Amino acid sequence: MKAVLQRVNNASVRIDGKIRAEIGRGLLILLGIEKGDAEERCAELAYKAMNLRIFEDEKGKMGQSVKDIDGGVIVVSQFTLAGNCKKGLRPDFTTAMEPVTANKYYEKFVEECRADYAAEKIQTGIFAADMKVSLENDGPVTIILESKQE
Repeated sequence: MKAVLQRVNNASVRIDGKIRAEIGRGLLILLGIEKGDAEERCAELAYKAMNLRIFEDEKGKMGQSVKDIDGGVIVVSQFTLAGNCKKGLRPDFTTAMEPVTANKYYEKFVEECRADYAAEKIQTGIFAADMKVSLENDGPVTIILESKQE
């Protein structure tokens, strides 16, 4: 399971030209689920994402989480994070989890984020939809979290 966290000043998701999700300061999380990922890892990864201190504190250091700044969160499913580019010039997506289970894990991750932070602060795209994601990355700060089955 891979999550790309982007610290943003603002972000939005549009589907069919309509805004699905929109936040000011906070996190845009792109979530990719791979074959072999365990559902139990959703809670671990969600906790890490909601509590990771990547926002500046009063000393100008990365000392605050999205919860500390009362920020917004958008979670977007992104199967292309499972892409393998080791051979050739076309990504291979054979390691991506099949859609039914991937959607279940995506929903579980969102549920865990809402349980750890505040349900009303967590917005989402739509699993497997064609989405247009806009953001203004703050910093830029982009962190990759991985939770691999051991």
